[in-house]
Amino acid sequence: MTPFEAVFVISAFSVGCDVKPNHPTKAGTLPVVGFTIASDPMVLPIGSIVEIEGLRGERMSHDVGSGVKGRHLDVFMASCREARAWGKRKRLVRVTHIGGSR
Repeated sequence: MTPFEAVFVISAFSVGCDVKPNHPTKAGTLPVVGFTIASDPMVLPIGSIVEIEGLRGERMSHDVGSGVKGRHLDVFMASCREARAWGKRKRLVRVTHIGGSR
């Protein structure tokens, strides 16, 4: 699979409302604000790196979510309030690295 750009649905999750404190991701790491995302591994495997329109910096897929299917990403945020305020938005996503490939 080669890097690509596509529109994804972007939702958000956070410790306290979706994740228990100190709960590791599928990659075995703790989620990091501004970096960790969850993706459908059939679309973006763990380790995939993306840039999301309107958000600063690169994000890496460290997790999967039961509600994250197809072109849907879940962005880890600092608080429940911030995650709930984000809601769901459509954004252009630039995939720069597909997990597992070098």
